[in-house]
Amino acid sequence: MSRLKEMYKKEVVPGMMERYGYKNVMQVPRVEKVVLNMGVGEAAQNAKALEAAEADMVAISGQHPITTRSRKSISAFKLREGMPVGLKVTLRGERMYEFLDKLVNIVLPRIREFSGVSPDAMDGYGNYTLGVKEQSVFPEIEYDKLDKLRGFEICIATSARSNDEARHLLELMGMPFSRD
Repeated sequence: MSRLKEMYKKEVVPGMMERYGYKNVMQVPRVEKVVLNMGVGEAAQNAKALEAAEADMVAISGQHPITTRSRKSISAFKLREGMPVGLKVTLRGERMYEFLDKLVNIVLPRIREFSGVSPDAMDGYGNYTLGVKEQSVFPEIEYDKLDKLRGFEICIATSARSNDEARHLLELMGMPFSRD
């Protein structure tokens, strides 16, 4: 069992039950999945870009991504319907906890001039999204072998009913929110 999952069971659940007055352990919100999404716009002209981005995603997540394709044709971007435009990975269970642990304890502190993540990036339903400007902050990525710096977004889906519950849950799990 991962460190973060143990911490969730031993510290987060009692903390949430105390603050929100849950009567049952099953009422306590939990992280359901983590979705990594990387837009690879240049894949329309350069197929190698998609392969390089895919290799990075596999290294970061430990799981093979699926290719997302365009829904519409947009002539200004030289894009036709069905062309590959990005990659997506959904992490659940043990891999999800391992990824979150790595994100909170290793990756976020490595970002230059990091003062915490925005506490306002909630969607109203208890889900949190944060963007990473470059994949090189992950320890699995070798900076010398990168063809291009690519950013991606990390969406953390929780079973919380409100933003406040989700923010408190992520705070207890170690997410470093900024104190602006």
